[in-house]
Amino acid sequence: MSHKEFRRPGLRDLRRLAVPGTARSTVAASSMGVTDSDSLNDRQGYDTAFLDDLVVPLPVPVGARAEDVTPVPGRDDGRLDYTHFSVVMSRSRRLAIFTALNLDGSRLESVPRRNDNWRFDPRIDESLQVGESLYARNPLDRGHLVRRTSANWGPEAEQANADTFHFTNCTPQMAGFNQQTWLGLEDYLLENARADGQRITVFTGPVFREGDRRYRGVKIPEAYWKVVAFMADGQPSATAYMIEQAEELEGLGFMFGQYKTYQRSVARIGELAGLDFADLAEYDGFSNEERETGTRIETEIRGPSDILV
Repeated sequence: MSHKEFRRPGLRDLRRLAVPGTARSTVAASSMGVTDSDSLNDRQGYDTAFLDDLVVPLPVPVGARAEDVTPVPGRDDGRLDYTHFSVVMSRSRRLAIFTALNLDGSRLESVPRRNDNWRFDPRIDESLQVGESLYARNPLDRGHLVRRTSANWGPEAEQANADTFHFTNCTPQMAGFNQQTWLGLEDYLLENARADGQRITVFTGPVFREGDRRYRGVKIPEAYWKVVAFMADGQPSATAYMIEQAEELEGLGFMFGQYKTYQRSVARIGELAGLDFADLAEYDGFSNEERETGTRIETEIRGPSDILV
C-alpha cells in the first residue's frame, strides 16, 4: 500500500480531536456553468496516490460481495469514475457498495446548491440503479454518499458538484439522518487533523443485511459506514465510523430519534461491508488494539471532541 515503512498506532497512541475554533475558509467558485457530460467518459475518478507517500487502493469486495459487483462496460473492476470520486455498485441492491473520494481541504470551493438534478448514470442500465420512484411522497431523503461540498474543490468544483447528483451516489436515508453528527465527521477530520497538505481520502457505503426491510421493491440499508485515511505528523492514520437508523425506519414514520454514531475499527467495518481495505487497518489504533487484545473496540461519537485519531 505504501512506499515507506510506517509505525502501527495502538489505542494508547490516539488523541482526542480538538473542537474546531474557526470555520474553514473557502474560495468562491467560478461562475462558469458546467455541462454534465452524458457519457462521463472523461472523468478520472479516485486517485490511489492522492496522499503521496501513502498509496491507498480501492477497497476490494470479497466473498459474496465480490459476486455482487455491477458490471461496467469496458472495465473489469466495476468502477464508475466521476470528478474526484469513484463508485462501485451492487447488482442485487442497485445501490453503491462503496464510494471513494479524494478531498483536498486546501482547495475547497463554495458551489451554490441550485436545483437538485438527480439523474441516472448512462454507463450502466437504469434498471441497475434505484431512481426517483423510491423517494416520491415519503420521508426518505436522497442521501449523498459522497457529499457534494466535499467533492467541490479545485478548478473542476462545478463539475464535481454536478457529478454528485447521480443516483449511483444516492442512498435512501430518513430525513433526520442528514442533520446529525454523522455528516460532520469529514469536516471535523479535515479541520483538525494535521494532514499532509490537508488531503484526506474517504470511503463511504451502506451495510447490506439480509434482514433489511423492503420498501417499494428496494431493501433499505439500516446502517452506514465511513473509513477515512490521511497523513498526520508524517505518519499515516485511518479511522472508521458507523451509524444505524433502524428505529427511524420502522413504518417509514416521522419519529426521528437521536441517531447514534460510533467510531469502530477499520477491520470491523471491512467485515460488515464485505470489503478488503488492504493494509489500511494497520494505521488504525482501534484495529490494532482489537488484534492485540481480542476485544471489540468502539466508542460513541456525540461531538467532535469524542473522535480519536
